[in-house]
Amino acid sequence: MEKLTGLKKIKTAVFISGTGSNLKNIIKFSKVKKSPISINLIVSNTSLAKGLRYADQFKIKKKIFNLNNNNENEKNILISLKKEKIKFICLAGYMKILSKKFIKKFDGKIINIHPSLLPKYKGLNTHSRVIKNKDKLSGCTVHFVTTKLDSGKIILQKKVKISANDNPISLKKKVLKQEHKLYPEAILKIFN
Repeated sequence: MEKLTGLKKIKTAVFISGTGSNLKNIIKFSKVKKSPISINLIVSNTSLAKGLRYADQFKIKKKIFNLNNNNENEKNILISLKKEKIKFICLAGYMKILSKKFIKKFDGKIINIHPSLLPKYKGLNTHSRVIKNKDKLSGCTVHFVTTKLDSGKIILQKKVKISANDNPISLKKKVLKQEHKLYPEAILKIFN
């Protein structure tokens, strides 16, 4: 990744599908002086994403792309990213898989947060699978996005102890708390 020069922050887009708690956290992080990024665009695949309210709250441009026709929409997303001069993408609970073509266009400049200690539990329903397998530890991973699902180079991980009375919902809350710490740390690590 390019080193920061002076005070010029790297124009970043955050892709979301849900409540946007990681988005809110990344926006707050982007406002601190040491942050290497500025959030210039929020992209969602659904107008129902509660996280879109942060676009209004923080006065950030937002774009909604209903991804029924994936190729057409990815073209439109790329046009929007180019228009906003976006150089870096953070996926934060984005529930659509980006095409190989899209990933290649932003090669090495897309990161994602995943609610498990990768390479374990790629894909969906991670907390249920962790509980079902009676694991003692879980956690979260920030990794580079490649054309293989949840398989890119790991940037940082945080571990979470699982207690005997944890269930998928309580584990999700524990992990999410760590995600909020991990994402900014991972962004700093990339650009320093």
